[in-house]
Amino acid sequence: MNLEDVAKRAGVGTATVSRVLNGHPSVKSSTRARVLRAVEELKYKPNLHARTLAGGRSRVLGIVMANLYNPFFADIYDSIERHARQCGYETLLANSSHDVKLLKASVHRLLGQQVAGLGVFPEMEPAILEELREARIPVVLFDAGAAGGNFTAIDFDHRKGMRMLLDLLLALGHRRLAYIAAPLAVQPTEERRLEFLETTARHGAESLVVTPPDDGFAGGRAAARELLRSGFAPTAILCVNDWIGVGVLRELRNQGISVPGDMSVTGFDNITISEFCCPSLTTIHIPRTEIGRLVVAALVPDASGAPSRPRRIFLDPELVVRESTGKAPAHAERRPDPLSARV
Repeated sequence: MNLEDVAKRAGVGTATVSRVLNGHPSVKSSTRARVLRAVEELKYKPNLHARTLAGGRSRVLGIVMANLYNPFFADIYDSIERHARQCGYETLLANSSHDVKLLKASVHRLLGQQVAGLGVFPEMEPAILEELREARIPVVLFDAGAAGGNFTAIDFDHRKGMRMLLDLLLALGHRRLAYIAAPLAVQPTEERRLEFLETTARHGAESLVVTPPDDGFAGGRAAARELLRSGFAPTAILCVNDWIGVGVLRELRNQGISVPGDMSVTGFDNITISEFCCPSLTTIHIPRTEIGRLVVAALVPDASGAPSRPRRIFLDPELVVRESTGKAPAHAERRPDPLSARV
């Protein structure tokens, strides 16, 4: 079955069928229902390539994510897909898994699909950025490059977010702090780690950085075990993200360590599980739904058909205080530790 068959069954023109399938708001509800009923009766499957070329321009957005196993990136993609659909666009997704070769191949594949625009979330290499500059389509970079030309850049203040967490913990009396870093250093996570080291040094607090073997829940558990074996005995653990933070909470519970009674724990990103784990996780909120909206707004022309003007967008962190942080335990001693300088 094709578009003409659906139009004939519904008693409308092919343009009306196309508008219904693209989610255009101008179609009357009774007409929309008739078209959708015809689609279901005929078991019509839209041809994505045909929709891509409808009207002579692409209606598909390409998205390259750094790591879709991380709920943070999955949430952003969900928002992008929903907002794109509202604008009558499809999305093509690629997952680079923090692999530069996969990233390059994904960018090439999506450009070969003649996408209308491209959103890229991993950290970028200069050569790939140059290819995107020459692509002559709108590109959105998240924490991955500067604005200008055809690039819109969305940046988040990771250092400010880490300072907010440290200010909270220092105010609660914590002076022996550990940080669980990302297993793979990229610019956003490096900003968090460096701010942790600089702020703890400025306040004269003891610090230790542990790097887990893997990201996620299992990586958090492994890092917590390493930290507890080190003898450093922190009163607070700051985690590079909530995904690792939830794993840390689980390991501390297994070891009989009370949170926040014996030890406070913080995350970063404010993914959904951080609110519902036990105890709920103090964290920094990054507005994932808003990021998705901004990406689509930068890639899709406005109502008049004019392209969005490339710009730089700054997002501020928001501190979310929950159950996993409290006052430093009264019995905590401040003592020199040879491991405190290890980074």
